[in-house]
Amino acid sequence: MAGRLLLTGAGGMVGRNIRDHTAAQGWEILAPGSAQLDLTDPHETADFIATQKPDVIVHAAGRVGGIQANMAHPVAFLEQNVAIGRNVIMGARTAGVMRLINLASTCMYPAQAENPLREESILTGPLEPTNEGYAIAKIMAMKLCDYIRAEDPDALYKTLIPCNLYGPYDKFDPKASHLLPAIIHKVHEAKRTGAETVEIWGDGTARREFMYAGDLADAVWKAVETPEVLPGAMNVGLGHDHAINDYYATVAEVIGWQGEFTHDLSRPVGMKQKLCAIDRQTTWGWQAPTPLREGIARTYRHYLEHHAT
Repeated sequence: MAGRLLLTGAGGMVGRNIRDHTAAQGWEILAPGSAQLDLTDPHETADFIATQKPDVIVHAAGRVGGIQANMAHPVAFLEQNVAIGRNVIMGARTAGVMRLINLASTCMYPAQAENPLREESILTGPLEPTNEGYAIAKIMAMKLCDYIRAEDPDALYKTLIPCNLYGPYDKFDPKASHLLPAIIHKVHEAKRTGAETVEIWGDGTARREFMYAGDLADAVWKAVETPEVLPGAMNVGLGHDHAINDYYATVAEVIGWQGEFTHDLSRPVGMKQKLCAIDRQTTWGWQAPTPLREGIARTYRHYLEHHAT
């Protein structure tokens, strides 16, 4: 057994994919749910970490949601995520845990940052207003890890910044889903009902970078095993993106739907592009192994088994 690993957020898409990875078999994984451990409670979190004495912590927990949820509840997204990040990281430090992998978000980048997004551009400009609270909390956690390393170079507290993700255990409910699971649901429903068209918001030329969640899990396990050579903060992404039209076409090909796409040009499309630079990741010696079509096929199989009607 490689050791004892505490995984926060173990019930979410990222956490479930980390647990499903083959590398997890070599570890004793502590995966308390919110009913067993309230991460917003500093004393409960510190006591749990001190009692369980994990060798390493992967921090993947947080309050997450789409634009509507972030805009409706900015206080909760800021306050709860600041508390969770602070409690886990400081609880680890107090308990003497020397390895911690903190999962952040590309929301930390300035709204007007130049693409591809480079790690050094964080804190160089105003944030996207619609998820500012969430982004501030993630920046706080990253900087806390930076400061701890500065005070104690033996403390390997590092931050990974994943690009957009999709995969098994994603949310497919149209009320809560992000782009790719939403596309899978829409095209599946079109095939099931015999619909001849599927509508795309905007002209479909906006570009997005989506990585298979199992690939992030692969990067996390590499980080767990070799934290000493991991940069303090590093994007985890593909280094390339696709137009939204391409995602629709690939999903239709995987599902076997042969209708036509229409475009509603009155609908909002968001940022024109959001692409991560992967220079640090390449130097670290890792790249995402799953092609887009294969990742979508695996995700669709999960959707058919657990969500399809």
